[in-house]
Amino acid sequence: MIYPAFLKKGCSIGITAPSDGNKKATDFIRLDHGKGQLRARGYEVLETAHVRTSNKGRSADGRTRAEELEELIRNDKVMWIVSAKGGDYLMEMLSFVDFNKIRFNPTWIQGYSDNTGITFTVTTNCDIATVYGCNFNDFGMEKWHKAIEDKLAILEGENLIQTSFDLYEDGFYDRVTGLENYNPEKPVYWRNITGQEEITVSGRLLGGCLDVLLNLAGTPYDNTVNFISQYKEDGILWYLESFSLNSEALTRGLWQLKEAGWFQAAKGFVFGRPAYFDEESEIPYEEAVLSILSELQVPIISDADIGHKAPQMTMINGALGAICCKGGKGTLRIKMR
Repeated sequence: MIYPAFLKKGCSIGITAPSDGNKKATDFIRLDHGKGQLRARGYEVLETAHVRTSNKGRSADGRTRAEELEELIRNDKVMWIVSAKGGDYLMEMLSFVDFNKIRFNPTWIQGYSDNTGITFTVTTNCDIATVYGCNFNDFGMEKWHKAIEDKLAILEGENLIQTSFDLYEDGFYDRVTGLENYNPEKPVYWRNITGQEEITVSGRLLGGCLDVLLNLAGTPYDNTVNFISQYKEDGILWYLESFSLNSEALTRGLWQLKEAGWFQAAKGFVFGRPAYFDEESEIPYEEAVLSILSELQVPIISDADIGHKAPQMTMINGALGAICCKGGKGTLRIKMR
């Protein structure tokens, strides 16, 4: 596994928009304030041409988005690339991405949700670790949440043990000033849905947004089976979260990935809190998960601090992860080797 170099003061952080771009006045305020926050901590911050554009859910056409990502990859001063926004159409850029250039210029790439399309494919195709975490504008909150502080610390090389948060934000809120923090309101409680009082599980971290992973499966960008075969001795610790899959779509989707061989080296699963979920046929989320994955006889955790309901832990695709869950609380230790 290739790990890009940790950040050094004076290096550059690049912002690009492989999915959608910013379009609201509060987005621009948040973007500019985030750049200022990072500059105050000793970093240069660059943005590509279409970070501030949005047209029908896209920052630009697919080729342009790929070129702007490559622009940052080729810049030797850029050590960390953070996606501007999520969205729905990142897949349009994948046929224009030069994965060979990424292989020869390892750079931290971070994003979540639709950006699974680039974080997951870079790790599984290039053997380069990537970051599943917030998109750039979260760095623009007035006072950084601990989750944001942790992200920067990890990319600076600190060997943090991440712990589950106390409260989470249950929904999406309109911003008034653009500088708002998260709005944590409900208690965090991780659940061991396979029945153990305590779960301790380790393996190579891999995952992202299930809605996107299901679109990637079986395409030319799906190198998952080869990747997990390479690391079968460590096994894969899957972390997964969904945006809008209902119980039927979740069940079918997990079945599809299992039958495609994605889970043959699974050591365990950690599911984040879904953004939107409808119980079809009176099937709750955990029952849908267990209906497909219980036969693998590995531990499964749900409602972890991953995904669309902030705050989020920092997940490093390809790194060794060890997760412990007991009494509703969880810890994550990452080793980059």
